[in-house]
This record gives sequence, structure tokens and C-alpha cells, in this order.
Amino acid sequence: MRKTIALIAILGLTLPVFAQRDKDVPAFGTVEKADLQLKECEFDKDAEALVLFDVAEAYLDNMGSIELVRHVRIKILKDKGLNAADIHIRYHSYRNDENIKGLTAQTYNLDAGGNIITTKVEKKLIYEKPLDKRYTEQVFTFPEVKAGSIIEYKYTHTNIGLGNWYFQQDIPVKYSRYRVDFPEEIEFVCTPLVVLPVQQKSENKSRRNIKTLTMSNIPALRDEPFISCDDDYLQRIETRPIAINPIGMPRQSLIRNWPQIIKGLMEDEDFGIQLKRDIPRTVDLDEALKKLNDPYQKMTTIHNYVRKNMEWNNYGGIWALNGVKSAWKDKKGTSGEINLILVNLLKDAGLKASPLLVSTRRNGRVNTSFADWRNFNKVLAHVTIGEKSYIMDATEKYTPSNLIPYEVMYSEGLVIEKIDTYEWGWRVIWSDKPHFRETIVVQANIDEEGLMKGNASVTCFDYSRIERMPTLKLGKDKFIEKFFTASNPGVKVDTLSIENEDIDTLPLTQTIKFNQPVNASGDYKYFSVNLFTGLEKNPFVADNRFSDVFFGANQNYQIVANITIPESYEFEALPKSVRMIMPDTSISITRRINSEKNILAVRISLEFKKPLYSPEEYPDFKEFYKQLYALLNEQYAIRKKS
Repeated sequence: MRKTIALIAILGLTLPVFAQRDKDVPAFGTVEKADLQLKECEFDKDAEALVLFDVAEAYLDNMGSIELVRHVRIKILKDKGLNAADIHIRYHSYRNDENIKGLTAQTYNLDAGGNIITTKVEKKLIYEKPLDKRYTEQVFTFPEVKAGSIIEYKYTHTNIGLGNWYFQQDIPVKYSRYRVDFPEEIEFVCTPLVVLPVQQKSENKSRRNIKTLTMSNIPALRDEPFISCDDDYLQRIETRPIAINPIGMPRQSLIRNWPQIIKGLMEDEDFGIQLKRDIPRTVDLDEALKKLNDPYQKMTTIHNYVRKNMEWNNYGGIWALNGVKSAWKDKKGTSGEINLILVNLLKDAGLKASPLLVSTRRNGRVNTSFADWRNFNKVLAHVTIGEKSYIMDATEKYTPSNLIPYEVMYSEGLVIEKIDTYEWGWRVIWSDKPHFRETIVVQANIDEEGLMKGNASVTCFDYSRIERMPTLKLGKDKFIEKFFTASNPGVKVDTLSIENEDIDTLPLTQTIKFNQPVNASGDYKYFSVNLFTGLEKNPFVADNRFSDVFFGANQNYQIVANITIPESYEFEALPKSVRMIMPDTSISITRRINSEKNILAVRISLEFKKPLYSPEEYPDFKEFYKQLYALLNEQYAIRKKS
């Protein structure tokens, strides 16, 4: 985009450049005592910090470079809001593409006499932190910050290009404004992606088109359980240049299509050319492949070899900046290098393999309407065998070849192939067969003193297995705490044994011996069979929901409990067997209860048939969850025989 706009300089256009004088916000350094005395946010009483204003102006200079001037002022309301004083400004640093200049920042406080004290951020305290080989961030922390302080900073982001502007943040924003000031020879569009009111103003002055968008009193987007990506829900606008239209010259479109993007990627030295590199197979990999004729076995062998022998250096992106041959030699590389190595080796083995560009859950949804490689933050391997497709990530150590990497489930990816083969294009990344699937079996006895003792077995399949593996690698103590005792107060685990830890195609089975005191009141004792399920506490208790509820995959839980009570006790009015179904039938729970003499047998089956619920569905979803957890946590009462 920026290279195309630079045609203005090539075309020899002389354009006036100016930033508008700001009449809507105070000048840098001009702080009102009333703001320093402010105690709370009037439209969000629970706020720990408040953005007083966040304004920016993007303008185009005579060299065709877009600069963004940004000015931010924040009020710290409570001690818990002090982290708002830790600033990270990210920019694209590869080949000195972008830069941050003119950064100035300071803190304001009131002294005992009511005077405003200003403390500047020293230049030596602002440092550059590389994020990966393409991105860097400027990082600094404001000095002398406390509850009541105001912090302020201003900077210019050079050669930035047009993109998203976020009105909303994780703390409330009193006033946010974004202005685009371009010469009339540049056509651009601003697309609001908002549900809250936004004010828009368009002007034409001195042969410049000026578009201003503002929003006021914006509530914070606070962390909601099971949100996919905050950026997908933040109130924002997308801004794009669409054409250059110089006077007396042909109009040139700046809109690119996906075939153009793919063609450029296939010809890029750091991407498509890497698929043609001759990666020498090691002797052990070569010997393993010689014995195989089945394409699926070849695929899994190569995938397992690469993820076992290559170390990810924690740098993301789609590029192989140091080259796949160098990464292969060092046995270490970026996610782009490792997965392009995987695609290269799969192709070399005669498999139908292609790079698949994806946006992970953390990166947010891809807008397929606008062709731009920057929509993606990762490349994976896509393999077709017969009628089946497989998606693999060799940086992910716990996901087998037959499972879609969880971080891209329920999304879309772009297969990169030669345009003339018509094998390129979008793929839906989803399968309803793998689940968060668990089977929990509890067999226990309750003694006369009210102590429950017994064994529990938790078998985790598919994504449930993958979710637990990183914690297991940290040691059994941390594993027991996270998955067995943290959500079950009073439980003590005596022993833990693990099966299939090193075989990722088999379920992970965990068996414990445990004890737990049951509740007591007078002659009665109470207990629940909802043990070690991870479903002990309802996460959906908020009255309103701003974002989708996103589980990422379907779910299935089977809970089996056999509880033996003392001979001197009997069951008191046991709950009934029951079945509940969501109005849209997407969630169902069945509980069956049997008792014979002093033995209670309970079987609960819980199934989720879809991974996502919209905010519009939330009222029904919340009400069902309330009943669901009441059922799961229902108490079973026993009392001494009379």
C-alpha cells in the first residue's frame, strides 16, 4: 500500500502538507486541575483508569509517506489502574520500514498545596524491544505515577500506512478521534465497525479531503470468559486508500485482489522461493520414508520428524527471513521457517502439500473482502490425501497430524498455490468430530466421620488432551493443583499416575487416589459428584455480553460416579433423573440416578453441538447455563438411619 501511494512523488505532484490546529483537545502540557482532582469515571464507576482523550491524525506528505501523529492523555483513578502507565508502541521495523519519532511523555500530579507538578519521561528510559525480525516496540513506564495522576504522551509514527483505529480499549475512553487528511488526488474509505454512535465529518479544504470520526463516553471492553479475540469486538474503523486520481492523468486503483497477493507471495524471496529450496533430508528421515508407501504415513512421519527436531524461537509471522536451509541446518527458526520447511519436505515426498495462510485466534478474524497479506500472522501446512485434507503446525508439539491446530479452528485459511492451477483459495477450517472430550469416573466410599475416599480416572481426548499437556510437562505437582485441587476445595490427592503421555494419538488418562471431607449439618451429610470435571463454577453469570461466547470446538463430557455410604446411613430424597436441552438443541445434558442399598450410581452426559454463541443468543444461553450448573452441583444428602 505505501509503495503504491509513493507514486505521488514519482508523478511529480506538489501537495500542501499540514496538520490541522487542534481545537477539540488541550495542547500537550496544558492540564486542568479539575482533571487531576477527578475521582471516578462518570459513565463507568468501576473504572480503574480512564482515557481522557486519544486523538490521532493520519496525513500524506509530498514523498507519498503516511504519518500518524497521536496524542494520548490518561487519568489513573485507582492503584489497580497503574498498569495503564506501562506503554508499548509497536511498529514495523524490518528494513527500517517504519519508525517512531518525536516521542515526548510526562506525568502530572498535585502536591500538598494544590500545585501541578510535572515529571518528564527521560529519553534514556525509552527503549527499543524487538518482538521478532519484522516488528519492534518502543517501551517505557511513566515515573511518579499513583492513583490520581494524569499521564500524557505524543509521538509521530512514520510511513505507517492506513489501517485500523480503535476507539475502544480495555479501560473506558472519554473522547476518541481519528482524522485522515489526504490530498484530493488520493481516494480513501473509512469503514466504521461499531455498534455505538460515531460522529463523522467530511471536509474539502485547499485541495485536501479531510475525514474526521469521533466517539465519546466509550465503555471499556473488559475481559469476558471464552472470548475469541478482543480486537474482533472493539469499536473501531478500517481506513484504506482505494485509488490515485491525479488531475489530467488516468485513475489508478490501489485495490488488490487475492490472485495478485498470491502471485506476489509465490515470487517473494522470503516465502514462495523458499518452497523451491533443496532441503537435504537427514539419513534417519530418508530411511523412515523409504519403508513407507501409504501417503498418510508419509505425512505423519515428516510432520512428527520436523516438530521433534526443529525448535521454535518464539518468533511468529509467515516469512522465512533467514531462509529454510539456514533454519534446517541450525534446527531452529521462526514459525514461518519451520512450517515452510514442513511444506517443502511434504512436497519433496510426493504429497499434495501447500502453504496455508491463517489468522490465529489471538490475531482475530480475517476480512476476506480486502486482499492483504497482513491479515495473516501464521503459515501452516495444508495436505490433501484423497478426499481428506489435513492442516499441520510443526511448531505445536502436542497436536497430532489428524487434528486441526486449535488456535485456528472455526476460521478460514488461504491456500497458496500457482494461480493457473486453480488450486489456491479459501478453506473453511473446521471439523465437528474432534472435541473437548472427557470421561470422568469416580469410585469412592464415605466413612462414618464423613470423609470421602476413593479413586478417580480422567480420560482426555483430542483438544482436552492437548490443553493439559503443557502443564503436565511442568511437573505433577503443578498438574494436580491446576486440574484436581484448585477447583475442588478440600480435596487431597495421594497419588497420580499417567498413561499415554508420550503417544499423542491416544487419550491421556490420569488416575488419582484422593480424599475429601463432605459437608455436614446436624444428622445430615451432603456431597456432590461434580468432581475433577473443570465444570465446578459457572463462568457465565454477567447479565449482559458484548462478545460471542467462543469455545473453539464441540464438547462432550461423560461423568460416572459410584459412591458407597456407610451401612448406618441412608439416602434422603435423591434428585431425579432428568434431561435438559437448550431451545436450539445445541446443548443437552442427561442425568441418570440409581441407588441400591448403600450404593449410589450417577451417570451424567453433557454434549455441546456447536462452538459459538452470539450476544443475541446470550440471554437463553445464560439461563440454560444457570440451570446446567445447578444440576451439575446438586447436593446428595444422606442421614443416619433412625
